[in-house]
Amino acid sequence: MGAESMRHRELLRSLFQAAVDAADPAKLVPRHLPPKPRGRTIVVGAGKASAAMARALEQSWDGPLEGLVVTRYGHGAPCQRIEIVEAAHPVPDAKGAGAAARMLELVKGLTADDLVIALISGGASALLVAPAVGLTLADKQMVTKQLLASGADITEMNCLRKHLSAIKGGRLAAAAAPARVVSMLISDVPGDDPGVIGSGPTVADPTSFADARAILARHGLQLPPAVQAHMDRAADESPKPGDPRLARNEAVMIATPQLSLEAAAKVAKAAGIAPVILGDSIEGESREVARVMAGMVRQVKRYGQPAARPCALISGGETTVTLRGKGRGGRNVEFLLALAVALRGLDGVHAVAGDTDGVDGQEEIAGAFIDPTTWARARDKGLDPMARLADNDGHGFFEALDDQLITGPTLTNVNDFRAILVRAQE
Repeated sequence: MGAESMRHRELLRSLFQAAVDAADPAKLVPRHLPPKPRGRTIVVGAGKASAAMARALEQSWDGPLEGLVVTRYGHGAPCQRIEIVEAAHPVPDAKGAGAAARMLELVKGLTADDLVIALISGGASALLVAPAVGLTLADKQMVTKQLLASGADITEMNCLRKHLSAIKGGRLAAAAAPARVVSMLISDVPGDDPGVIGSGPTVADPTSFADARAILARHGLQLPPAVQAHMDRAADESPKPGDPRLARNEAVMIATPQLSLEAAAKVAKAAGIAPVILGDSIEGESREVARVMAGMVRQVKRYGQPAARPCALISGGETTVTLRGKGRGGRNVEFLLALAVALRGLDGVHAVAGDTDGVDGQEEIAGAFIDPTTWARARDKGLDPMARLADNDGHGFFEALDDQLITGPTLTNVNDFRAILVRAQE
């Protein structure tokens, strides 16, 4: 790779890092602490950022404190008073189930003088697993695997998860009543809906079993018999808006994808690159989103719209991948591989895409980069980009090119980040 390409790659890396830094729990949690209660303070939480949030809370809270949070394996942070449990993501495991059961017990029997601080971030849906009565962890695992392969978006997935759970969809907050519940949220979902982040364990749920059944039908999921019976019975509906058990709840959004995009835009502007934020909630199949953005790139190059070169097209959100192949994939590498196919080495275009938690799909890789040489370098190595895309093998493709974005666990999560740099006219 030439020095010029390396320089552009480092700029893209700095944009990604700015997005991550804007969602750093160490900076954000101390700004949003609630007043101390007359009674006990209990901390609960789940998500890829929850351990870092717990550490920041401990360091800023000078009163009595106890609690339990669950995070992804490898995403823990040292705490003294709050217990950190690591569990599996995206398919739940027994560690997550055990932590969820203990969390429900921890918040029971509280009084109106007590305070529960809930630290919720992306990944909580899989990490905080408490099967509804009559269901097992194996049932939840089977449904989760189908959902991940179905192409369902995050709102659909979390609606269904709420109706298979004993803790999601406001049930954790209901168990804590009459204590006050303050939720600190790091959003990883389009629209920043508190009820969708982590499947809303402390937030009233406006969706219903009927909504969940419609999602199942739309995606043709084949349910275990016990799950199908549970969905048909619809006996344990989630707490709805106006439920008196949730009357003393407050949800505080401390980090969002939009704020991270704006932080990246500032870095681009400082480098003399015109930032264009396309949106913080872009959804759809990764490869289709890539096609659309390839069209935008050509519009920039031909007509200087929506911005003249040099510019950076910046976006966030959560795309989906409908699995058809057997490769090693993730939303971001699927997007980038599809973008490389659409651009076919178009001169002057460099891009990065990555998950801000440092994990794209089930790989410990945040994402990858492409540049004008990607297509030719792949061909030189005997790689067929279109065949790799058909096999959903984005990670395998970019690993072979040494073009991966590797950060390790970032201990935060504001969803995916994409930036396409269109260089100045040569």
